[in-house]
Amino acid sequence: MYAFTRNESTALKNKFIRWFIKHYQVDMSLAQCEDPTAFRHFNDFFTRQLKSEARPLCSNPHGIACPVDGTISQIGQIKNHAVFQAKGRHFTLNELLAGQSAWVDKFVDGSFATLYLSPKDYHRIHMPLDGTLRQMTYIPGKLFSVNAATARAVPRLFARNERVACFFDTAVGPMAVILVGALFVGSMETIWHGVVTPPHGKSISHWYYNQRDQQGSGADAGHQHCVHLEKGAELGRFNMGSTVVLLFGPKATQWNDTLQHDSTIQMGIELATRS
Repeated sequence: MYAFTRNESTALKNKFIRWFIKHYQVDMSLAQCEDPTAFRHFNDFFTRQLKSEARPLCSNPHGIACPVDGTISQIGQIKNHAVFQAKGRHFTLNELLAGQSAWVDKFVDGSFATLYLSPKDYHRIHMPLDGTLRQMTYIPGKLFSVNAATARAVPRLFARNERVACFFDTAVGPMAVILVGALFVGSMETIWHGVVTPPHGKSISHWYYNQRDQQGSGADAGHQHCVHLEKGAELGRFNMGSTVVLLFGPKATQWNDTLQHDSTIQMGIELATRS
């Protein structure tokens, strides 16, 4: 799939892009480039940039913006260490964050939102609020589908799939934006690092940002330059559809009470407010 979506054969990529637009009813009038034939390959189309006016940011200065287009899989409070996945199914912060106790402890009894991106959705990920990057962690895993049916069926789904966890300091405390891979999603990237996967690693890797008191070890890449991103700035992208899990600390946010399981969301809407 990775090779196919980057095939630059004009006939092949144009045929597939046109089929995709028709099948998923993609509104190309929102894209910065409206011509389906102008993209270098399918993945170039799939991660297309939208016009700036297509996704306005919430105007509330205390609002926390939705980072993606998609559907809310689940949203709510973390109960001690447990994150709700679907009826009868949970996973723990420790599992999701691969045992990084220093970060796990920051989100105990906090809040979470699991946001599902379908194939038709806009696949760039943006910052919910201003933040300074402190750490990025690559966690190897499976590539199960992450749709609603799989979430109901597969135990600890989001803690088992391959993922990239990005940890930020913000005005409301620590925030984690976790990019979860899925079936056909063999590539995730961030704007500061570029493509994180592939290649698909077999061990956990860490990158630290502007933290002089920490040292990399094992597969760690050590210290990197400081990264500060403003609310609404692009954070990264999925090359094919997947899920973002957002984490905040206790009493940091109040979710928008009009949003619930299965609510349709767009990047930039008010997902929550600061507590």
